[in-house]
Amino acid sequence: MMPRMILFSKMHALGNDYIIVDESRAECISEDEKPDFVSEVCQRRFSIGADGVIFIEPPKGEGDIRFRVFNGDGSEAEMCGNGIRCFAKFVYENAIIRKEKLKVETLAGLKIVDLNIDRGSVTSARVDMGFATFKTAEIPMKTVKDEFIEEHLEVDGQDIKLTAVNVGNPHAIIFVDDLKSVDLEGLGPLIENHPVFPERINVHFVEILNPSEVKMVTWERGVGPTLACGTGATATVIAGNRIGKLDKEVLVHLPGGELKIQTYKMDNRIGAYMEGEATLVFDGILSW
Repeated sequence: MMPRMILFSKMHALGNDYIIVDESRAECISEDEKPDFVSEVCQRRFSIGADGVIFIEPPKGEGDIRFRVFNGDGSEAEMCGNGIRCFAKFVYENAIIRKEKLKVETLAGLKIVDLNIDRGSVTSARVDMGFATFKTAEIPMKTVKDEFIEEHLEVDGQDIKLTAVNVGNPHAIIFVDDLKSVDLEGLGPLIENHPVFPERINVHFVEILNPSEVKMVTWERGVGPTLACGTGATATVIAGNRIGKLDKEVLVHLPGGELKIQTYKMDNRIGAYMEGEATLVFDGILSW
């Protein structure tokens, strides 16, 4: 088979980097090929290198455009907070959809993205991340408990107190006194692949600086350590708000930068807005 020339863009949001492929007009990579394509091109040093690949597709429902994101191992994720900001910036600046408020279809439902525009460029994006669920059946999680909030989980002989929450994708939040003492690369994969999480889980260790400011590090499902995680920051603030440790508005410090998270409540449910930047690194053509 002759190699195909595939146009792509490399973008990042706080160091969480993605390869963007525009399939809004025509499919470049077939469904069967997508997992292999993603796992190949995400390899650092051997290919473009990225935490994942985002495909821009035409809408199937009531949205303006469709967002699909794949982890670096080729598995498809439901949602990505940093990725959707990269996606929205690409869609607007490449005139795919020229709206300052985008309705984006994701596997986690319809997301509303408000763009801040300056002289034709997207400077930041604010995403309504929707409502979280703490129900273990919706994480999903194998346990007799209805919710797993500040509960204890044995991990390789260690007692870990964590909160499980789903904000479109699953997250385990572990509040710690000092991030420097955390063995991220040791505990991260053990918790991600723990038998209690049948679909695996994203893992975040969080140090509370004060009720409106936290520091966070992430072990991302299907990726490993990442410099930032938008859904993780959202899940962290919602979890902290639920257990009374964090305020309504919180600044989250990640290794790659900062995100602003603002929670809201309706009918005893907690939702959140996430705001942050996204950056174009370069455009390219891949022979594949």
